[in-house]
Amino acid sequence: MQTDLARWAEVGARIQTARIESGVSAAACAKHAGIDEADVEAIERGERAVSATELTSLAESLSMRMEWFFRDAPQSVISRRQGRSTSGNVSEIDWLCERLAREIEFVQRIGNLELADSPRIPFSESNDAMEGAANRTRKLLGYDGFEPAQRLSAQTVRLGLLTFSLPLDDQLTDGASIMLARGGLAVVNGSHPAGRRRLTLAHEIGHYVFADEYSVDAADSSRASREARIDRFARALLLPVSALRREWGGSDMRTDAVRIASEYRVDMSTLARRLIETNLADEGEAAFVRKTRTQRSDIESLGLVVAEELRPPELPSAYTEAVLDLVRREQISRARCVELLLETVGEDELPEPQPRPAEAIWSVVS
Repeated sequence: MQTDLARWAEVGARIQTARIESGVSAAACAKHAGIDEADVEAIERGERAVSATELTSLAESLSMRMEWFFRDAPQSVISRRQGRSTSGNVSEIDWLCERLAREIEFVQRIGNLELADSPRIPFSESNDAMEGAANRTRKLLGYDGFEPAQRLSAQTVRLGLLTFSLPLDDQLTDGASIMLARGGLAVVNGSHPAGRRRLTLAHEIGHYVFADEYSVDAADSSRASREARIDRFARALLLPVSALRREWGGSDMRTDAVRIASEYRVDMSTLARRLIETNLADEGEAAFVRKTRTQRSDIESLGLVVAEELRPPELPSAYTEAVLDLVRREQISRARCVELLLETVGEDELPEPQPRPAEAIWSVVS
């Protein structure tokens, strides 16, 4: 049996790791928590126990739940951290991924959130293989070889992937994804433009369907090559070559570009790159496409539909409904429900509990 000293040493080590990776000094953490800095350092070294009140204060100072100090992160989170070989602070999006991974697995454990596993499509360095993988994934998502991949975030649950678009610092990375024990999650930086958000999600879908867990250092040349292939997959997912061949090549290049970019909801840079890699345009034509901007007059004259997908905050409906079901059945508190839904709703907006027989006994998970 683990001794008290060993147990507190483990808790202290986790507090220290969380503090360092959050970029918070021991002094700042102590001040926010209302604890002497020397005591915080002693706690981190495992030299003294920490009271429930102190632990609560430390968790609040680091914007974490206390369970983070007692329960291991999902294995996929650990794998991602080790594979990315991060030094210094962990970014906001990485912490957010860990939080969501913990929350999703919590809801899976006690609620009705069943997710499919990744299709685990074999990865290849071949361009043809990437095109084939994108076509296969489109079918799994419910799209044929020509239709635009509209409402993409709503369709990813068919793969077992939950998509979150959240308002993050626009200087942060575009997105991230994590494989769960069952299913996965993708986070898209919702502060970026709509076309970039969709391309980001398509890229993270690639990581998921290839069961890519960042097992190689991101700075390694082999990782850079792999990322480039997944970029190709993402463009092919959004702009299937069969559709481009049908839609491109009219009498007016600008009109074609505006219409295709609008219908398939991509930015002009993505369209230009895709036209080159499918041999439908040369460098000069691609440069023209990149400079093209859709005007209000184009929207009216071409009858374009403007639909901005992944507008933050957007949570996956399957996850949201599973969380609301828990609060209806009083398996979690209303405050916990708001927390699970990332404070996108208030307690007064939550559904009322379902009527239960007077003799029923249940427990509330807080």
